[in-house]
Amino acid sequence: MQRVRLIHWQAETAQARAEELRAAGYEVEAGPLSGAGLRALRAEPPDAIVIDLSRSPSQGRDLGLNLRTYTATRHVPLVYVEGNAEKVARIQELLPDAVYTSWDGIGPALAEAIAHPPAEPVVPSSVFAAYAGTPLPKKLGIAKNAVVALVDAPKGFAETLGALPPDAVLQEGAGTQAEVTLWFTRSRAQLEAGIEAMGASAGERRLWILWPK
Repeated sequence: MQRVRLIHWQAETAQARAEELRAAGYEVEAGPLSGAGLRALRAEPPDAIVIDLSRSPSQGRDLGLNLRTYTATRHVPLVYVEGNAEKVARIQELLPDAVYTSWDGIGPALAEAIAHPPAEPVVPSSVFAAYAGTPLPKKLGIAKNAVVALVDAPKGFAETLGALPPDAVLQEGAGTQAEVTLWFTRSRAQLEAGIEAMGASAGERRLWILWPK
């Protein structure tokens, strides 16, 4: 029985779609993909990976790019399903040899993808290929009116960050009012010593951890 990994970010819908694929004769594992799940996927690649784009399309795009950077998963067919037409078109530019279909057409599309996996798959230069040319504040998720906390930032980083969106401001040090926190660490010891407090300070807001190359 051919194995399919279904990536979907809504649990109830994921199980319903997985049942459709099982009814079509596939062995299916469904749901979002954790770090451990990604490692397991690379250790034992499935016959195809189906990624639903109806929710979290950027995560689906980045996952496909990530999978292509690894030799173990590079030749596994990627089948993207549904999604906003404009966003799907952007993913097609990055991964033209993936398969794009709807749930109504998943049966023949999946069978064709498994029968003809990419012989010379497109390999992105980086998992961040989708962000090429994007201004740094946008990459970091800094929106207009945002408060951005800089924690232990190197001298001159504000200039490196560049022009911010309208009415976005920088503050030195962590703060509960910051929508985005940029925490600069310089050692594993510093990271381990501060991660709990920094996570508590950021709460459910965006926290980036940065370190020297």
